Amino acid sequence: MPGREVRAAVLPNLSCLRMGFRDKLYPFLYQDGYSLRQHGGNERMMEVKEITQLHREMVIRWHQQELDNPYDGWLSTVCRQHGYNFLLWHEEDIARSPTVSDQQMAEVKRRIDRYNQMRNDWIEKVDDSITGQVLEQRIAPAQHAKLNTETPGSAIDRLSIIALRLFHLEEQIRRDDVSQQHAESVQQKLAICQIQLDDLSDSLQQLLNDIFAGRCRHKTYRQLKMYNDPALNPYIYEAKKRMAG
Repeated sequence: MPGREVRAAVLPNLSCLRMGFRDKLYPFLYQDGYSLRQHGGNERMMEVKEITQLHREMVIRWHQQELDNPYDGWLSTVCRQHGYNFLLWHEEDIARSPTVSDQQMAEVKRRIDRYNQMRNDWIEKVDDSITGQVLEQRIAPAQHAKLNTETPGSAIDRLSIIALRLFHLEEQIRRDDVSQQHAESVQQKLAICQIQLDDLSDSLQQLLNDIFAGRCRHKTYRQLKMYNDPALNPYIYEAKKRMAG
């Protein structure tokens, strides 16, 4: 991807997720900061086709190598959020395997919980990034500008999952050990997913156009997950009180 700075930090190799059930803390996954490029006066409109292309290309790439983030600026944030969906997808596959032991299942479930928290955190960061660009461009919403029920970050998350679903459905088409009925069923699912991708892409582009034209207000939807906060999850803080007593 010419002209883009390649980041050195990488995510775990997919084979480790499928075979080794390893659990390490990767700096790329758990660092708190993220960069937001400052924009000048010649800023161009956000293009959803760039997002869907990123999703599609990185799913293919990450099945061939370790996960990385070769993007800079706005798309770097989108790519990182996409990476957590990629990790979640494959952990969910492992969790449904009948050969996984109880101990392995507990490890997988904890990784799923952590990746899902990071996925949601980075949906918010995508929306925060859009807020930053709106402020940088000094865009003020109109007096009666509407507020959408779904943020761009949430829609981008859904597009990320559709890209993963399309890749794995296409994988099913290439299998040589399935029946014609299976292949036809997968083809029908593929067609539905493509329609969903097109519809959601069009809707998201319209929303972004409206936000940057001031026709629609934008704010980050804070999900405020309580179950991962030891101070808010009663099962955790009650257990700590019992252990202390």
